[in-house]
Amino acid sequence: MPWSWRYEGADGAPVSGPAEAFSSQADAESWIGQTWRELAASGVATVLLVEDDRVEYRMSLQPTAE
Repeated sequence: MPWSWRYEGADGAPVSGPAEAFSSQADAESWIGQTWRELAASGVATVLLVEDDRVEYRMSLQPTAE
């Protein structure tokens, strides 16, 4: 089952991003760990890890408020 990322802007609307597919959750998470800064700089606020059509989890790319 392929894993992939979906991307949302600050308003929660879908935004375009790389259409990468991964063979495992670990591969997908490794990739996002390497590319999240570029995604955030391009306007992606949140990513959703998806296995086929099932959302595994959602994660913000925005800095946390202190």
